[in-house]
Amino acid sequence: MIKVAFFGHDAGDAAVLRRVRAMQDGGVSVVGFMMRRQGDVAPEWDNVDLGQTRDGAFLQRIMRVFSGARIAVDSRSGLAAADVIYARNLDMLACAFLAKRYAKLDTPVIYESLDVHRLLTRKDWIGMIFRGIERRLLCRTIGLVVSSPGFLRNHFEKHYRGLYEPYLVENRLTAASDFGPRPDPIDIDRQASKPDAPLRLGWVGNLRCQRSFDLLCALADRYPDQLEVRLHGQPARTEIPVFESEIYARANMAFGGRYRSPEDLAAIYGGLDVVWAGDFMEAGFNSSWLLPNRIYEGGYYATPAIAPAGTETAAWINRNDCGISVEEPLDETLPELFASLLSDRSRLAACRQRLLEMPNEVFVEPNGFFAEVLERVLIKARSQ
Repeated sequence: MIKVAFFGHDAGDAAVLRRVRAMQDGGVSVVGFMMRRQGDVAPEWDNVDLGQTRDGAFLQRIMRVFSGARIAVDSRSGLAAADVIYARNLDMLACAFLAKRYAKLDTPVIYESLDVHRLLTRKDWIGMIFRGIERRLLCRTIGLVVSSPGFLRNHFEKHYRGLYEPYLVENRLTAASDFGPRPDPIDIDRQASKPDAPLRLGWVGNLRCQRSFDLLCALADRYPDQLEVRLHGQPARTEIPVFESEIYARANMAFGGRYRSPEDLAAIYGGLDVVWAGDFMEAGFNSSWLLPNRIYEGGYYATPAIAPAGTETAAWINRNDCGISVEEPLDETLPELFASLLSDRSRLAACRQRLLEMPNEVFVEPNGFFAEVLERVLIKARSQ
């Protein structure tokens, strides 16, 4: 049995939970060494609390790297028992290497980069410093896990070619999770809104993009009687400071708040006709390179996605012929798209049918898949 010390940025994050479950599903033993963003997190795995951080508080997060490493060393037995250290995001990678140094361990480290932070893409001296830190740490790891080939192509190959061993692990649903069966085609036809009913557009997950929010509000204003906009998830207050009041001002917008994943996903996506999969928080960089959870969750429940053209998400949608990509300028093209969808919903019906025809493995990570990835990384590292 592989034993993993998992350094995570937020013990309450749904993506962290999904990764831990994926490990445990394959028989991997996990001990968490994790920060948290909320004050009342109760992880379902053995966990060492490294302290609380805040969204956007970069200085505080940097300080937590040092204090978190010291806390981790206080639980040295759990750290020393690990076969491998798994660190999610750059700050936790730094924390993991510090803890390893303080504890005088030679445990191998795997780096998981699920987002390329905006500080790493800057062209000034600040960006150079952070890329220098990432380079120094990356070359000491035994593997790099990314969720999108766009991260490799646009960031890691550009700056660190030859310094890492890449492994692609997409943001699919975890087989061990209780997200229910895929919908039956008959049920999909029943759930889809009728031609005379409002079309239901959703934005699900980490709601962190002001431009996306503005576009959805504009659509709600444009089609007050024909379109319902439903938002589910946690808004990033640093990115969208005025949120609920904008929603409550529109009768055809609704906010469902935080949800449980995967337990609530069937009800959320079952109540949508189409999901917005765009992101402009770091336009031209991370936002253009990522593959979001929404395309896998929505795909499993046969809810087509809309994404801005020119992004990795749009390329995925086009390659699988299962959604809609839309060109700039979105202020004009998005309302035009919805005008056509409202007058003829056959395009969405065709996308739903295509999603239902796609195999489960496109949307769901097979049992034990992630444990096999860890095993491959360790075997390759031992052979070198």
